[in-house]
Amino acid sequence: MRISTNDMPVKIDAPGARACQATGFGDASGYGVMGAEHFRIAGGADLAPLLQGLDGGLCQSPHWGYLIAGEVIASYADGSEESLRGGDLFYWPPGHSVRVNRDAEFVLFSPEHEHTPVLDHIRRKMGV
Repeated sequence: MRISTNDMPVKIDAPGARACQATGFGDASGYGVMGAEHFRIAGGADLAPLLQGLDGGLCQSPHWGYLIAGEVIASYADGSEESLRGGDLFYWPPGHSVRVNRDAEFVLFSPEHEHTPVLDHIRRKMGV
C-alpha cells in the first residue's frame, strides 16, 4: 500500500496549519513495541538474496514508512509489485522483498520483535 503525500486527503487547511490523513493505512494492533528505522540503500541493491532462509524467502515483518528520496520496488508473496518514489508514504505487509532502482533513503516503523531477527539474518548473510 502506498500513497503520495501530495494525494493525501486534506483534513485541516487553515493559515499556518495543514493536516492530511490517509485512513485505513495498516493495522498495528497486537504488534507490541515498534522500532523506528532509517535506511540509505544504493541503487541496484536487491534484498531478495539476503532474505533467503527466511520463511518464504521474504521479510515477514510489516512496515509503515516514508520514502524520503529515490525509487524502490516492493514485491509481495502473491507476485504483485509496486513502485515507490520519494515523497511516498507506504505500508509493506508481511511477505515482501525490496529492490532499489535509484539510491534511496527511507524511514520505517516496524514491530521490534518481528523485524530485529530479519535484520540480524541479513547481517549474517552479509558477513557483518
